[in-house]
Amino acid sequence: MPQRVRLGWPGLGTNRAHTPAVICETKHTGQDIDVVVTCLVVPPEAVRASAALLSDAEHHRARRFAFDRDARRFIVGRARLRQLLAARLGVEAESIEFEYGAHGKPALSRRFAGSDLHFNVSHCDDVAAYAFSCGHAIGIDLEAVRVMSDADDIAAHYFSRHESTTYRTLNPRERPQGFFNCWTRKEAFVKALGDGLSIPLDRFDVTLAPGEPAKVLRVGNTPGDSSGWRLDSFCPAAGYVGAIASQDRG
Repeated sequence: MPQRVRLGWPGLGTNRAHTPAVICETKHTGQDIDVVVTCLVVPPEAVRASAALLSDAEHHRARRFAFDRDARRFIVGRARLRQLLAARLGVEAESIEFEYGAHGKPALSRRFAGSDLHFNVSHCDDVAAYAFSCGHAIGIDLEAVRVMSDADDIAAHYFSRHESTTYRTLNPRERPQGFFNCWTRKEAFVKALGDGLSIPLDRFDVTLAPGEPAKVLRVGNTPGDSSGWRLDSFCPAAGYVGAIASQDRG
């Protein structure tokens, strides 16, 4: 798991009164991956400062949310992404430009192609997780671990045969953790591919048992160790679980 965890984000050059609180920051030194997890609950003046960083298209998107709470989360979360990218690229947050794939996955515009910086974002309620890597695709997912009345049915329909069998063997008290271990790991992998849900979820297997290291076990007919993909899990705060999928450089 992460080699280092530290609180705070030094050197961003922003007013910390207008910056969402950092819950945790991890550094996967062997894989050149940074993960930053922030709280999206900020005072009104911070929301206004965040909005000033957004593009016209992002403002339009924020206005489309039905609830003010969701609009505020989007504004603060997108502004934070801009700040984090700007810190890595050495530019102003307002100058960051995005392009979107066929399934809506954002990426830096061609203007920043020379940086070879990849990123991915996940939100869960008032928490946002950001993953950054240089030179290879990455995906991240974050969920709150909770009891769901339809979890067993979802597992039966969307987990692979191997995953579903493993899930059913878990003690009922461990099933919520096992369910979200599996879900976040599969979602992170799909997001790293950038193909949305066009890849069947039963075409690959991941580990899910509580306490078992995150790992890709199979992709199609290829064993996980030979698939070229790596999984990591993380727990940014009590009650949450996250996963990161990245291309394995060996």
